[in-house]
Amino acid sequence: MRHDAPPALCPTLPLRFPPPLGGTAGTSFKPAHLPAILAEPPRRGFFEVHAENYMGAGGPPHRQLEAIRKDHPLSIHGVCMSIGGPQPLDRDHLARFRNLVARYQPSLVSEHLAWSTHDTTYFNDLLPLPYTAATLARVCDHIDQVQSAIRRPILLENPSTYVAFRDSTMSETDFLRAIVSRTGCGLLLDVNNVFVSAVNHGFSPQRYLADVPLAAVGEIHLAGHSVQTDDDGAPLLIDSHDGPVADDVWALYAGLIAQHGPVPTLIEWDGNIPDWPVLQAEAAAAQAILDRHAKAPAPEIRHAAA
Repeated sequence: MRHDAPPALCPTLPLRFPPPLGGTAGTSFKPAHLPAILAEPPRRGFFEVHAENYMGAGGPPHRQLEAIRKDHPLSIHGVCMSIGGPQPLDRDHLARFRNLVARYQPSLVSEHLAWSTHDTTYFNDLLPLPYTAATLARVCDHIDQVQSAIRRPILLENPSTYVAFRDSTMSETDFLRAIVSRTGCGLLLDVNNVFVSAVNHGFSPQRYLADVPLAAVGEIHLAGHSVQTDDDGAPLLIDSHDGPVADDVWALYAGLIAQHGPVPTLIEWDGNIPDWPVLQAEAAAAQAILDRHAKAPAPEIRHAAA
């Protein structure tokens, strides 16, 4: 994606931290849903957008996002930073990302544990990494650069994977734990990604979730996946984001919230976009689980009359 006259990093631009979202459920924002959203009173929850769709200076995308941001908290989710890539971060891309964060003051900012570039080629995929000391050092350096630029912590999303590297010397959860420890970033825990990777690689999703540093999780993603088979006839799950959340993923999520407590939760739906009420219903299902495990208010203390 090319843009003319990339903005420079502006360290004096004021940044504010909106109030925390708490245990609320949100949805991906799709422009096709804007009329239906605006026709209703402001709803509980939040909206998430992909940063790269709003890196121009103005036009209809920003007018739409401004209309949403007026009454709803926002999460900005980057998909092209290539934090795991071998090359230095693209300075122009980082500048646009930072200015977008400053412009909309989102409650949450996130990126992926993945790479998507090679030399001058950009892939339309979030590719997995070998979990080694060298990769860890590079990823942490890139996260430090992003957090320094936006002057706030980011959340790093665990990937969905279809291959594993023989060179890996640590587990994915140990790798994530080391990143959090070194950089101070948080985690965006994608439960669907955990389930997809678990089926594809034959490990237990429950054990993976037990190994995740849950105290660092600042947001959860839920999404649909498609079921295929590989060349040997074994199940192969694809993180397609084009349908409702699967029952197995809902079960993992409900168990996680019961153990850990409510965390801001997003329903991702990026293909075969349904009508707005369908997406609302998915968010309502997540909200019901969050509310079920919300802390009960402290009992009111009544004092005897003097």
